[in-house]
Amino acid sequence: MPFIDAVREFAAPLSRTGWFRRFATSVLPPLERFVSRLTGGRVQLTAFLVPSLVLHTIGAKSGEPRDAPLMYTADGRGRALVAGTNWAGARHPAWTANLLAHPDVEITVRGRRMAVRATLVPDAERDAAWALMEAQWPDYRQYERDAGRTARIFVLQPVRRPLSHDPRR
Repeated sequence: MPFIDAVREFAAPLSRTGWFRRFATSVLPPLERFVSRLTGGRVQLTAFLVPSLVLHTIGAKSGEPRDAPLMYTADGRGRALVAGTNWAGARHPAWTANLLAHPDVEITVRGRRMAVRATLVPDAERDAAWALMEAQWPDYRQYERDAGRTARIFVLQPVRRPLSHDPRR
């Protein structure tokens, strides 16, 4: 899609600026939650620019259900890659700790909820994963470089098991 590719080429450098990171971390999550509630999870704002999903986890410390809207990259083998860049923040995003503690989770993509198993990408495969993600979002790895930490990258593999009976669905 040439139009979307052109928009990504324009937006990607802006998304790495300090003012955009401050704006995005405070404004986008509540806006995404509002739109998701309004549309029953069928629409995500970020999905107009990049493939997006909602990750449904269990809190590593709290044990409470948690939702995180995320960009993902299809790996060409029916799986999704997600990177814990946290907008170049110094800390790993909480959802990555949740996946480490509870790897059997669910995702919602375009209104369809499915069970997945999250696996941390091994160090030997990180460069290949970043290459796939950067083909979708130019210079995405710059978030990792700016953060000064190694971002956690996960593969989300669909699995066959019953979905949770989350009353928020």
